[in-house]
Amino acid sequence: MTKYGMAIDTNRCTGCNMCSMSCRVDHNLPNDVLYSTAVTDGSEYFRVPTGTYPNDLTMTFYTMSCQHCDNPSCVEVCPTGAAYKREEDGIVLVDNEKCIGCKSCVAACPYEGVRTLLSSEPTYPLDFQIGDYRAQEHKPNTMEKCTFCVERIDAGERPLCIDLCPAVARYFGDLDDPESEVSKVLQQREYEQLLTDQGTGPNVYFLR
Repeated sequence: MTKYGMAIDTNRCTGCNMCSMSCRVDHNLPNDVLYSTAVTDGSEYFRVPTGTYPNDLTMTFYTMSCQHCDNPSCVEVCPTGAAYKREEDGIVLVDNEKCIGCKSCVAACPYEGVRTLLSSEPTYPLDFQIGDYRAQEHKPNTMEKCTFCVERIDAGERPLCIDLCPAVARYFGDLDDPESEVSKVLQQREYEQLLTDQGTGPNVYFLR
């Protein structure tokens, strides 16, 4: 059985946010919506190092987005079944035909800031549609989040952030396949996952 996952190399990531911006364009995201964003590890502010000046300063980035969990709390609490996990590959999605924007998923999810509610009719930076025509449209009063570029995966392609990362810091593939790109790098490197104590089983890994 296929189980998709992603690994992000924190030694290579420069916090350039190319992953966030390419995702925004490809999915024609509304204003004030990002599916992922770079965060400075251990710092309250972006691109502000941690440690003691002048000889003990470090600055490491990781990108925050939906973790596409094995046991997604958002699916468990969704009252309409809008949040669901695909049986064929483990990708967690939101059906915006069923979503009522109740924010139950936001309250249940331990990963802060990975979802955005479109509380009104979405507005866009341009007055015409851009990006991949296969991507899901955006509707008011529904929840938005990373989809692992499911429209690309279903066409046999990889998530766009993998292909466009200028630092080559991102890996993707089938975690159940030991020969996949992501499985091989996880066998070779130390890594961590976010908030594993919450029991969600996140499928995004941060290489150290």
